[in-house]
Amino acid sequence: MCTLALAWQVFEDAPVAVAANRDESLERDSSPPGVYDDDPLVVAPADAEVGGTWIGYNGFGVFAGVTNGWTDADLAGERSRGLLVADVLEAESAAEAGSIVEEATTADEYDGFFLVIADADDAACYRWDGELSVTRFDPGVHVVVNVAVDDDVTVPASRADAAREQAANARTVRRELSPDTATGSEPGESVTEWLERAGDVLGDHEYGVCLHGDGFGTRSSSLLAVGETTTYRFAPGPPCRTTYRPVELDRSVVTDIEGHI
Repeated sequence: MCTLALAWQVFEDAPVAVAANRDESLERDSSPPGVYDDDPLVVAPADAEVGGTWIGYNGFGVFAGVTNGWTDADLAGERSRGLLVADVLEAESAAEAGSIVEEATTADEYDGFFLVIADADDAACYRWDGELSVTRFDPGVHVVVNVAVDDDVTVPASRADAAREQAANARTVRRELSPDTATGSEPGESVTEWLERAGDVLGDHEYGVCLHGDGFGTRSSSLLAVGETTTYRFAPGPPCRTTYRPVELDRSVVTDIEGHI
């Protein structure tokens, strides 16, 4: 997944709202979102090749989503980043999830990544390029891509032109997804309205984040809200031509989630 927009503590009923495109090899299979694990309860899609995931949330209200991290460092990448996301989603809080990342990157080798973790109280992006660094988020909208966390851009020499273009696209997406706040008697934008707008942006080629290449491109897109209002809509293809559909869960699962968050 190469573009992730997070609205953190922007909406009262959903402190975590996410719109994200996953870019991947067109030959790599995956399963759509559902109950990924039940102890603790995790809702996420699954990578068919390794069994990990790239995005999801759990019954404690913890969200995690990963993008590639472009780097010139020579990384071994022995363990799948998707398995790390699955590990993180066992945590009861974003703070605990951060400790899992710290321990995991000490114990195993990974390819470069940006890993966004958030709950109602904390939000951060963990970057791995052979060393672990952390960006703590303030309330607001943040955009993470393969080379940038908001305006913090790292341009690898091996992909300099593509990296600069991607960072510019991310800045444009962040500006476009600034939430419409209340003015006078007019109410502010709801999380449902913001996610609807975010889905349009993710699928609009003007913003450069819905990709179509030779054997590689945007394979799916996710719109999530986590909190008192918890929803997950998923497009199993590029959002420019694929409709977002609600992820259907058993009512007992929904009740369990709402009881924890």
